[in-house]
Order: sequence, then C-alpha cells, then structure tokens
Amino acid sequence: MKRAVLQLESPGIFCYDKEGITAGVLRQFNGEKNMNEKAWEKLRERGREILLLVHIQSLLSWDEEVNLPARGAGERADQNALLEGRKHDLISDPALGELLQTLGAAEDLPVLREAGAEPEVDYRNAYLRFFYRHWKKTTALPRDLAVDLARTASLAHQEWIQARRRKDFSLFVEPLTGVLALTRRKAEIFAPGQELYDGLLDEYEPGMNRAVLDRLFSPLKKELTGLLQQIAARPRPEEGFFYQGDYSPAKQEALSRRFLEKAGFPADRTLLSRAVHPATFSLGDDDVRITTRYNEPHPFNSFFSTVHEAGHAFYSLGGLDEVRGNLLSGGSSLGLHESQSRTLENLIGRSRSFWRWFYPEAQDVFEALKGVAPEDFYRAINKVEPGFIRTDADEVSYSLHVILRYELESALLSGELKPKDLEGEWNQKMKDYLGLTVPDPALGVLQDVHWSLGYIGYFPTYVLGNFYGAGFIKAAEKAMPDLWRRIEGEGVGFFTRWSRENIHAYGSALSSAEVIQKVTGAGLSPDYFIEYLKAKYGEIYRL
Repeated sequence: MKRAVLQLESPGIFCYDKEGITAGVLRQFNGEKNMNEKAWEKLRERGREILLLVHIQSLLSWDEEVNLPARGAGERADQNALLEGRKHDLISDPALGELLQTLGAAEDLPVLREAGAEPEVDYRNAYLRFFYRHWKKTTALPRDLAVDLARTASLAHQEWIQARRRKDFSLFVEPLTGVLALTRRKAEIFAPGQELYDGLLDEYEPGMNRAVLDRLFSPLKKELTGLLQQIAARPRPEEGFFYQGDYSPAKQEALSRRFLEKAGFPADRTLLSRAVHPATFSLGDDDVRITTRYNEPHPFNSFFSTVHEAGHAFYSLGGLDEVRGNLLSGGSSLGLHESQSRTLENLIGRSRSFWRWFYPEAQDVFEALKGVAPEDFYRAINKVEPGFIRTDADEVSYSLHVILRYELESALLSGELKPKDLEGEWNQKMKDYLGLTVPDPALGVLQDVHWSLGYIGYFPTYVLGNFYGAGFIKAAEKAMPDLWRRIEGEGVGFFTRWSRENIHAYGSALSSAEVIQKVTGAGLSPDYFIEYLKAKYGEIYRL
C-alpha cells in the first residue's frame, strides 16, 4: 500500500531549487510579459511552503505507524488537523487561483506533443494541468470539513489499532461512523447529484468511475471464481518445510534487506521499519520510507510485503529532474503506483526466473531451505489457497478480496449498509466468494487500515494495478525478448531501470491513461491479467 497523507495534494508543488525546472521554464519563456515571470516566482514560493507541509504530514504518518505511543493519539490528531488546515489555506488562497489563471492553467491542457518518433512531454502544461485540478478540488472543500476529517481520521486510526488488537469490531463502529459521515460530505461536494463513489474514486484514480469499474471487474470476478474452483480440485503443493527450522523475524528482516540491497535500493535515500501495516511514505525525493511486518509461521509473507513496498518506493525515487521536488513527483494515480508494487511482488517476484536468481540468498538465510528443490519452493510460494488476509493472499484470490471491499465500501457510502452491520456482511461475502468462515475481526473486517483513515475509493486501485502491471510486462517482453533470462542471470535491477525510464520518470506529468497508451499502445483492460493467471496457474496445477 502506498500511504497517502491526503490524496488531494500529492507530495510537492513546483520545483523550489534555484536551477531546477522553474528556472528552465522561465528561461524558455523569457520573451513573455514580466507578469508571467513574477507569477511563476510566486507560485514557486507558495509551492515551497505546501511541499514542506506535505512532507511533515508524511513524517507524522510514518511516525504514527512506527513509533507513536498509544496515549499520544490525541495530540497527534491536533497536529494533523493544524497542518491540514494550514495546507488548505495555502492551496485555496484566491491569490493562488489568480496566479493559475495568469499562467493559463486548465484541466484540459495538452501535455504530449509529437517530436520525431517519440512524443515529448510539455512539463509546463503538465504542471499547470495537475496543479489546477488539485486547486479546484481543494477550493471546493470547506476548510472546516478538511480539518475535521483529518482530526477524526487520526483518532479513528488509533481506535482501529486498539480494536484490531482486542479483536472487537464493536470498538470501531463509532469511530468508523464518524469518519464515514465526513467522507460522505466530501463525496457530495466532489460529485454533486452524481454517484457519490465517483467523487472519492477520482481522488485516487483520476478519470475512473464506478460504471467503468463494474465493466472491468465483472469478467474478472467470473474468471477468478471459475479458476479457484478448478484449482481446488487439484493436489496442493507441499510447503511443510516452511514450518521447520529458524524463520525468526530477525532472519526474515535479513532476507528483506538482502533483496533491497541486490535490487539496487539506495540505502542513503530509504528506510525500512516494522509496523502493523506494510506501507510506503514519501517524505521527499531523497527520503522514502517503507514499513513491513514479520509473521513467523509464514516467513515469506513479510518478504513479499517488502518487495511490494519496494515497488512503490522505486516509483517515488525514479522521477526525472523535471518532476523532482514538485507536484509532479508523485505517481499519476494509485492504480499506476500499485502496478509497480504488484508487478515487482508477483509477476516478477513470484516467477521462476526471480527465484533462480535469488533462491541461493534465501537458502543462505533460512538453512531449512537448503534441502528443498527450487521447483518445490516455486510451487509452494505460488500455492493457491484462499485465506483471510488480503495482503497475504495468492494471486488468484487476491482480487476477490479487493472486489469484496469495493462492494462493501460502496454500500457504506450510499447508506445501503450501516457500520454496525459491516462485520456480518463482510463475513457473509468471505463465505460466498472465498468459502471461508472468519474466526475473528482481526482476520476479517478489522484487517485493513484504509477505512479508519477515510480512504474510501482506494481499494479498487489494487486490482487496477494488476491490470496495468500485466500490460507493462507484455510491453517489457516485447522491448526485451530476453527479459526472463536476464532476470534469472542479473536480477531485477535492469527491469527497475526499464520501469524508471518508461513509467517512473514522468511522475504525474502524464495521466494513467496516457502512460498505459504510451507504454503498451492500448488502453486499460483485464485481458492481459486474466491471460497471465490462466497460463501460470494452469501450468502449475496442470489444469
């Protein structure tokens, strides 16, 4: 999960260094009126303030996950509310609107322009288009509502942690009700007279709406249900070796750190910590922090969580100079961000080629694996068996976890489902979709952090990330016919470089639709992902 402080304002505004893209833009347009140059300078100054506030918020969020003592929640809520109010004031300032108008900002500014064989990116227009969109949303949101939501979500998050520890959903009903009421008010502002869910979904996946989601998810749900039924009738891979020997948290962390080092994760720009929920926090272009958790009975769950978050971090670290330190430094959407994490975790990280490269490292850390054949290990880490925890789910059942949450949060937002009835509805859908009887709320309705923070509309981006990622792999295979042989011999470093050049480099300068079209030559579709799952698991289970 890529943890966003508040998706309306992605980290950064315009470049604040003296010789960065701002200076370049000013030199490029120095024939225009002096008024425009002054407007750019004022915009840069305002951006510097907002950038610092966003990074401070990210720092507080990281600290809340890693270090905050339970009794510090009240003060932290006030801190978050104060920062959110200040940030809202800066972005919604009428003078800022005048600057954007002076500079010709609009939501429909063209960004890609043809220049020879490859289109060039107009970063000036990209910045103005992106900033204008967030300025417009922020000015529409009343300051009091933004502050109340920040404070309420901060407190609700701590209540969620306690309810999860005590495995008691009743402790979270009232906090969830408060967050939901404020989130619904926000949705009504963003989507007046329309489908409320669309107003929130657009925060995380700009341009997406519920009607399109339903068209994408419907065939996927059908295919996954059928594939799970076929696999259930086949023998399961042996995995008993995971429960013999020393798989302590210390060794799990050691393996995660070995991967990060071999994958080219820059130690001087990143930090790995332990937390309740795996997440990524961008505190700046050179300060990206990831968290993971360790589970001794299931040693590779933490490893794949680390690989997942590393995918997010590589995206956050990979922008060109034109997007570093400014509003464009974030990803185009959370779906696109999830494509990078889920691709590295699954399409790459669970492949035979990956483990032909990395398996000796795992055997060195976990001595119990030294007598386990690579093929047996590969089949074990790709075992399909529906489980309770989304972040630990296999590739086939994972998307059903997300679709379940999408359906529930849609019903919560519309009022069709009441918070007090959420646990019962959750348990029923787990039974219907995955055939599981939930033993307690910590393994069920309380397992995810998102609703405590008001992140309704976030969950679908995980499945969209699967769609984007499968398309990107197809494009990478076309560009590099020896892709899998190179991963087997060299590891993932060259693939992350390809991703940086084709996806990460642009930050938010291009929309998700523009990125997928540019990289694959096609639009968003579930077809590549469904094809991938059928081929991989059809071979593993001999379907």
